[in-house]
Amino acid sequence: MINFNYETDFNLDAENEISKWITNTIASENYKLEEINYVFCDDEYLHKLNVEFLDHDTLTDIISFDYSIGKLIQGDIFISVERVIDNANEYSVPFEEEIKRVIIHGVLHYCGYKDKSDEEAKIMREKENFYLKQFK
Repeated sequence: MINFNYETDFNLDAENEISKWITNTIASENYKLEEINYVFCDDEYLHKLNVEFLDHDTLTDIISFDYSIGKLIQGDIFISVERVIDNANEYSVPFEEEIKRVIIHGVLHYCGYKDKSDEEAKIMREKENFYLKQFK
């Protein structure tokens, strides 16, 4: 089950299509979806979580809390819509592409992909690009 929650004025278009895409991505990585809760929020909301739970006093576009057990995916993903807008502008990509990139980025973390090293980040970006092309 995928749940979309909104702590800001933003609302996703095509929730059903995005849910199917996420579910298919998880299956393609040989995992099974239990439950993911997405929370779309603003910078202030996400900054507070970043400080409180991760001890990071910085702005970020996404924080994911992974409750997965083995191959069963469970977690909460918080996305700052403000950061996604800024990133889309910075990288000269449409907002719709960047929001999908961040959405799938959290899922890929749950599937075991990391992005701390340059090599890990490269693999993560390749996976993001691959799954962005799969969205229909």
